[in-house]
Amino acid sequence: MLIQEGAAAAFHPQLTGVASAAVRILWLIPALPIVAAGIVALLKQPRRKLSAGLAIGSMSLSFLLALFAFAHVVANWANGVAVRETVNFAWFHIGTEAVAMGWVLDPLAAVMLVMVSFVGLLIFIYSTGYMAHDENFTRFFCFLALFAGAMLGLVISNSLLLLFMCWELVGLTSYLLIGFWYQKPSAAAAAKKAFMTTRVGDVLFLLGMVWLFADTGTLLFYNHGAGSLEGFALGTLLSQHAGLGLTAAGAIGLLIFAGAVGKSGQFPLHVWLPDAMEGPTPVSALIHAATMVAAGVYLVARVFPLMQAGASHLGSTTALEVVTWTGAFTAVFAALIAIAQNDIKRVLAYSTVSQLGYMMAGLGIGGVAVGMFHLITHAFFKSLLFLGAGSVIHGCHEEQDIRQMGGLWKPMRITFVVYAIGTLALCGFPLLFSGFWSKDGILEAAHGWGLSKGPFDLLVFGALLTAFYMTRQVSYVFFGRWRGHAHAHESPRVMLVPMVLLAFFAMALGVIGTPAWTWFHGFLSNQPAVVNFHAFASVDLLTLMASSSFVVFLGLGLAWWLYGNKSPAPEEPDVLEKAAPWIWAAFRDRLYIDEFYGVTVIAFFRWWARVADWLDRRVWGGIVAGVALAFRGLAHLDRMIDTFWVDGGFDKGCEELSTGGGLLARVQTGRVQTYLRLLALGFVVLVVILIWSSRP
Repeated sequence: MLIQEGAAAAFHPQLTGVASAAVRILWLIPALPIVAAGIVALLKQPRRKLSAGLAIGSMSLSFLLALFAFAHVVANWANGVAVRETVNFAWFHIGTEAVAMGWVLDPLAAVMLVMVSFVGLLIFIYSTGYMAHDENFTRFFCFLALFAGAMLGLVISNSLLLLFMCWELVGLTSYLLIGFWYQKPSAAAAAKKAFMTTRVGDVLFLLGMVWLFADTGTLLFYNHGAGSLEGFALGTLLSQHAGLGLTAAGAIGLLIFAGAVGKSGQFPLHVWLPDAMEGPTPVSALIHAATMVAAGVYLVARVFPLMQAGASHLGSTTALEVVTWTGAFTAVFAALIAIAQNDIKRVLAYSTVSQLGYMMAGLGIGGVAVGMFHLITHAFFKSLLFLGAGSVIHGCHEEQDIRQMGGLWKPMRITFVVYAIGTLALCGFPLLFSGFWSKDGILEAAHGWGLSKGPFDLLVFGALLTAFYMTRQVSYVFFGRWRGHAHAHESPRVMLVPMVLLAFFAMALGVIGTPAWTWFHGFLSNQPAVVNFHAFASVDLLTLMASSSFVVFLGLGLAWWLYGNKSPAPEEPDVLEKAAPWIWAAFRDRLYIDEFYGVTVIAFFRWWARVADWLDRRVWGGIVAGVALAFRGLAHLDRMIDTFWVDGGFDKGCEELSTGGGLLARVQTGRVQTYLRLLALGFVVLVVILIWSSRP
């Protein structure tokens, strides 16, 4: 089926019963990498080129199909038709009811498909160089392809059930990839930590999904007006009160958001994300940029109609307020920790947590287009930074401590240039980089939020911190003198080319989201995108842009003043550590959140595990043993009855029958003379009886 709806005055709805070719083949986009993963899983380890070829080839085809679907949506949008095409089918039947699933093609899915497949393809290519000497090269590409396929399946899902299946498959493959070097205890521990932490949010997500199905009778998002995100279902949910001032729509939205908190590393379930750095660097790039962490933001964007249902005159709901404050707090919280980290990948990990906070705040305050624009730009410049970090690690012979580096701009000029581009995009350097426009879109929405200025203040402070910690990292890594133990070298071309392409998009993507040309916002909102340079004449906008730029320059300048072109010895304390050692220690140790969880949540579950073990062994085990003993006694009693009464009586009867049969057998001689004698004897006895009975 095909549903096309208009969302703006310039657009018109169109309904047709025939699905387009773009949506009919949409299932191939996730299926190709998944099938490739299945084939690679059957290959032997020496088949390295074939495994990489299958993975990269499948992602290339998925990318081409994604471009085809994207072009279809853009073409219709340009003609004033808002596209939302669905293919729904019955998965299985329960009595007369069917459990339906399906996939959807709309602007949100189309733009995500292109981003995930393209960035994923570049990371796949990069991995052939980075993992070239790994003995488990084939297994790595098997997991990588399965990971990408699961994420692409999540993106096209038109059913919360199908989305949840792909969601869990993403969690499984992230566990496999984070713990890929399982021989390292830290990698194995990080994989388990990621898997268990995200399950906390997933349990609440599952509860929200069950509640949604119970109240609406469907988990399809869109289905001819009968989907769970469409008018009738939302009206039903708004009419039901869930307590604490929440409607059923708000409560379900918060439960689903809990799943996004776990997947996208929001406070307080952020603790797994920095430890995920134990996996190979291409995995870090894939998880932190294009796939897993983006899944949580995408989920909130997909169910946004549910969270926005019943909005006040200010356009907000309780669910969106929770999303906003969670994101704004996480943005500052993670940025503070990033300042004091010395592992090049761990700095980027906390930066990812912080930027995910910006995306969540953007969704809560400004809507889908604002949050998703930052997700798209972030995917390019953050994957660039992770691949750049991998290039640095590769060139420095697996060294990850930035204090052991320095002066790398000379031997690694290309890596330095692309890394600098990624850094400036992340910091939001004015005008030239995509991060500036996507970040300022969030700040503009936060500035105009009528409920509170708190999120705006937090996000501005987070922008200052971002510029500071990234400049600190670049100063340690690329400037000053070389402090390492072995000579650094540039990475091979197969690693550099993907980074150069990502650097180009880290700069160029900003053009589709400027105030003068709001193409991205119009595309996702199904509204016309017009070129209007007069937008820059707004005093409020210019003031905001100037303020944002000042904050970025302040962070860059302050960090350069403290760290720029200096060469502290590796064992020398940091400048800020000398000034405020106890504050530095708190940030370095991640504000002791892991330790707090260790003495509270983890300690409780360890205690509860011991209690459960004691109950299992002493109480429940004792009860089971007592029941077993009772039944053992009954079995002995039954055996006695069966042996001495039932079997004894039966044996005695059989013995009597045998004796009687033996006596009768003696008569049966087979001789006629004997039978005649017996007849004569019987006749005599009969005569005697008759005579005796006839006497008077």
